[in-house]
Amino acid sequence: MTKTLETPRLLLRRFEMSDDEAMLRNWASDPEVAKYLTWQPHESIDVTRAVLKEWVSSYDKDESYYHWVIVLKALGEPIGSIGAVQRRDDIGMVHVGYCIGRKWWRQGITSEALAALIKYFFEEAGVNRVESRHDPRNPNSGKVMLKCGLKYEGTLKQADKNNQGGVCDAAYYGLTADDYFGR
Repeated sequence: MTKTLETPRLLLRRFEMSDDEAMLRNWASDPEVAKYLTWQPHESIDVTRAVLKEWVSSYDKDESYYHWVIVLKALGEPIGSIGAVQRRDDIGMVHVGYCIGRKWWRQGITSEALAALIKYFFEEAGVNRVESRHDPRNPNSGKVMLKCGLKYEGTLKQADKNNQGGVCDAAYYGLTADDYFGR
């Protein structure tokens, strides 16, 4: 369940339809933000509203839908998103994806959000494994994962696809509950 989480600088909460303008302005329309992602930059508020409508309705449809908007407390509005983009309930795994607006890159904000999710997933949601991946041409994303305790597990050749040029390699990172709890 996507419950509200708070860190010193951030409020992580469910998306709301009223997040549309901030989402479009702060990250969803920026080609640089979407460069290593799988979705195209939003060309209009209508695209953002359609995406938000799907996300907001998913909270009621699936108790295990994990998707947060990242709100910077000092700004008071959304600057990005983070959540489980894939789940495997049979092994208790969540695969986390994230993005934030370019203005907030390299300030530790994504690391702060990811650390909060890792804690929530292991300590409250009871998952067995948290993982994530990035295009090796985007090393800063891997630095976020390492900073939050995920371990580099290997790079799969031509195993992913993104806006940077189609098929690409995927560097995988993971953390198990046993490692998280020090067992």
